[in-house]
This record gives sequence, C-alpha cells and structure tokens, in this order.
Amino acid sequence: MEKVPISVVVITKNEEHNIEDCLKSALSADEIIVVDDGSADRTVELAKKFTDKVFSRSMDNEGRHRNYAYSLAKNDWVLSLDADERISPLLMEELRQLFKNPIKDVVFAIPHKAYLGKKWLRYGGWYPAGKDRLFDKRVVRFEEKGVHPRIIYHGTCGRFLKGDIIHYSYENFHAFFQTLNNQTTLEAKKWFEERRRIGALKAFRKFLSRFLRYYIFEQGFRDGLVGFMAAFGGGYYQWMSYVKYWEMLQNEGKVESDRRPECPQRSQL
Repeated sequence: MEKVPISVVVITKNEEHNIEDCLKSALSADEIIVVDDGSADRTVELAKKFTDKVFSRSMDNEGRHRNYAYSLAKNDWVLSLDADERISPLLMEELRQLFKNPIKDVVFAIPHKAYLGKKWLRYGGWYPAGKDRLFDKRVVRFEEKGVHPRIIYHGTCGRFLKGDIIHYSYENFHAFFQTLNNQTTLEAKKWFEERRRIGALKAFRKFLSRFLRYYIFEQGFRDGLVGFMAAFGGGYYQWMSYVKYWEMLQNEGKVESDRRPECPQRSQL
C-alpha cells in the first residue's frame, strides 16, 4: 500500500517498554524519525528495527529540541508523536485520504485518547483534548521553552480530525505523580527565568478553579476515583509549581545574602 506522505517524528528517553508499539503504529508513514536523549536502556536498539533514521541529541530545552527534531524530516508535513502514544488505524486512514487533495491549512488538531492505568480518561477535559500534532514544518516552530512550549505558525488551523492518537499517559498513579513532580519542576524554572509575578493566594485560586473546572464543570466525577485524581493533579500542578518557584526565589536571596562582603571590624582604641 502507498505510504502516507508524512514524517512521523518521535522524541525518546528510556522508552524501551513503549517504543516498539509506538513505531509499529507509524509504519504506514513515508518516514519515521527518532531523536533520542541519551537513553540508558534498549530504546535506540529497538527503534533501529523500524527505521535507520535514529539520531542522538541531549535535550537542553524542550522547544529547541523539538525544532531540531522536526527539521530533520524530509517531508513538509510532520506528525509529532511521543513514545507512549499510538496512531490509531482510523487516524492513519484519515491522513491517507487527507493528503490526496491540496491542503490550504498549516496545522491540524488531533484528538487524544489518554489513559491512566487501564482507565480511559473520557471526561474532565481529557477527551477529545485536540492537540496540534500534524503541521507543515516550513511555517511552524515551537517557542524555546523548557516545558510545554507553544506552537507558533503563520496560516490557518484545519478541522479537528476524527481519528485518535491513543496516549498511554501513565502506567499507574506512581507514574502520574512522578510526571507531575518532574513537570512542575520545569514549570517553576520557567517562572523563575521569567520572574513571574504570582503569589500564594493567586496560585491557590488557580489550583481550586482548575480542580473545580475539571471535576465538576467538565464532569471528571464520571470517571470515578481516577477522574478525581486526574482533576486534583490538574489543579495541584499550579500549586506545586508555585511552591517550587517560591523556594527558588528564597534560595536566590540566601545566595545573594551569603555573598555580601562582611563589614570590616572597627579598631579597638
């Protein structure tokens, strides 16, 4: 069968338990590219079973890292995929039909079907939660931020595609909170670099409003305990980021204080 004229680009780090199923789902694409961030497991070895385009680069900054990875694609159109994601058969067939005709848009949103353990997070704002993952790399770039870089482009965003990217987001609650911990550290660093103006009261309001939005207004309660924890994590992200940001500011002040020269002692008469 004719290949779909896109480059699937996957960024990896220690993903040996995910990478094979991820790349299997992309076999109908014209090109598969893997950019690995110094994996210590068999990620690179397994990826080479599916493509000879496996590159190594240390991730110094997520946005910069992504821009580099997408620049390697030979095709104009890129589908960005994480190692814990899969292209559903419906989505791949939809892409095949999409590229049979001229395309006026430069970005397409793709619904994400996310799982926490074996539970599909259907409510609480998790689905369809379209993400801009299919784009024309000639007119798209990502801001060079350490976490959650925004996509920047000139042109129009196309319709919401129907096929899903299936996202095995978190194997269990341990992985969920581990990811939350890692991402809030990066978020706090971003705030520190920007000198974000935010206090404890504003951070707490954000925590509360997000939790209520996800759990009540977007009906996260319909996903049971998993829905409650997902909504709580969505709000707690703001509070945890703030606490780490506050700590960085405190530590900076301590360092500056420690560096102040001591006053010379007065001579005793």
